[in-house]
Amino acid sequence: MNINVLNIEGTKAKSVNVADAITSLKVNYKLLKYVIDWQINHAKKRVAKTKQRNEVIGSTKKIYAQKGTGGARHASRKAPLFVGGGVAHGPKGDNYKVKKINKKMRKLALAQSISKKNANKELFILDDVKTQVKKTKIFNTFLTKNKINNVLIISDKETQKNISKSVRNIPDVKLINDEGANVYDLVKYKNVLFTTTSIKKIQDRILNEKN
Repeated sequence: MNINVLNIEGTKAKSVNVADAITSLKVNYKLLKYVIDWQINHAKKRVAKTKQRNEVIGSTKKIYAQKGTGGARHASRKAPLFVGGGVAHGPKGDNYKVKKINKKMRKLALAQSISKKNANKELFILDDVKTQVKKTKIFNTFLTKNKINNVLIISDKETQKNISKSVRNIPDVKLINDEGANVYDLVKYKNVLFTTTSIKKIQDRILNEKN
């Protein structure tokens, strides 16, 4: 489908063709939640660590006979029941196995997130910025004029370099590179603003890149 392209100067707009395969998909909310949970899970630094019973230093000798004592049966002092023993079901640190997700599912979730924004009329495209925009007022005026707030800007590298100074002090605006486009940020921010180069790169990544 054709989407109108905005530009900072306010000159006559053009349009860019974006594949229906990333703008008109039916959204699977369970898939989006699964991918977002995976992102959050990987973003956390797992620092808490307790010793399991196999990591406690000490003898593995049985503390007393199995029968005849009148007490409960026990193995070694490493059991979680005893003071100084291992911790049952405790945090395992960085070595803890986190859920995995394949590349195909991540790309599909990204495409569906873009489709959701398009269906809600929250998807915008900005013409690549070739010259540096130094003043915050210029970019803020552009956003206000087009009624774009709470926006995630997914940019190509050249545009990112040219607008980074003018964007960084505007509240509720996040600027990222197209290589870092992700489902979590797309869902978090109300609007999304791609540059013409970044939307083409993401389209190529979703549709043509091998799994």
